Amino acid sequence: MCKIIDAKGVNKSFQLANQKVEVLKNVNLEISKGEFISIMGPSGSGKSTLLYLLGGLDKATMGTIRISGVEMNKLGDKDQSSMRRNNIGFIFQAYNLVENLTLEENILLPALLDGKKKKNVMKRAEELMRTVGILERRDHTPRELSGGEQQRTAIARALINEPDILFADEPIGNLDSKTGTGILKLLQQINREKGITILMVTHSEESTRYGNRIIRLKDGEIAV
Repeated sequence: MCKIIDAKGVNKSFQLANQKVEVLKNVNLEISKGEFISIMGPSGSGKSTLLYLLGGLDKATMGTIRISGVEMNKLGDKDQSSMRRNNIGFIFQAYNLVENLTLEENILLPALLDGKKKKNVMKRAEELMRTVGILERRDHTPRELSGGEQQRTAIARALINEPDILFADEPIGNLDSKTGTGILKLLQQINREKGITILMVTHSEESTRYGNRIIRLKDGEIAV
């Protein structure tokens, strides 16, 4: 199977006063196209940091990260931004929707920011709203939606530019168990039907059964 993410010798550290804090230590991993990966570990183990490094939201202190064969650290800011908009989708625990925009406008936003015309992406937006089960709520604002509806909106927004990879940071962390299960089933469906690679940070062992592989972190290292 084609390798879509390749990380070698990845380290991440911060300088805190006179102390060096190591968050990730010599992380090596390969992700094949179409995998659904669960990243697990105790609080402070570096799960979210690893996700943000792989997604280009942060830069490694040392090591190389390649997405679809492209080394992220060698890209300029403009090319990195283009990669994040078009090849990568992000889902966050807090949804990160724009409160004064409708559900539909939130979903369309990444495409419009990328210079696409609304008429050219509206059909895809409607298909995504139908897929995630929120088409009838398209004219509502986030404050009028439940947590599950907001997260479904965030998923559709992450998919509007047809990314190869979806990064999800605790996507059910703010949801009740029933709603969370629905979101996990939706991600599993997207992975199976669309072939989109998914990396999901989670604290829940139960959540991992919706994916096909687990990467465990402990003290900033991949646990064997």
